[in-house]
Amino acid sequence: MNADSPVPGPEGPSLETIPLPVEAVLDLHTFRPQDVAAVVEEHLAACRARGILEVRVVHGRGIGQLRRTVHAVLARLPWVETFALAGEHYGGPGATFVRLRPLSAQ
Repeated sequence: MNADSPVPGPEGPSLETIPLPVEAVLDLHTFRPQDVAAVVEEHLAACRARGILEVRVVHGRGIGQLRRTVHAVLARLPWVETFALAGEHYGGPGATFVRLRPLSAQ
């Protein structure tokens, strides 16, 4: 998966994209709000393809707009089995746990 935003360099932004690691945690703090839906969907698809079926998405507490965006994306993806806000020790209302269906369950 690649970030769509330009990479800043000494001469200014470049058009190069940076590959992101596929991990069981996705922190959305570094992404532009307009990119979040695509980033979440791509990351979860990549996790699922690698057999990572439990993912924590960190969206922050704030006023809840980013959380609502993330939950709207999760609700429309047929391969998302369940999702719920994390417990206090894992981010509380600032993070969501997602359970994905395995590829074999298509």
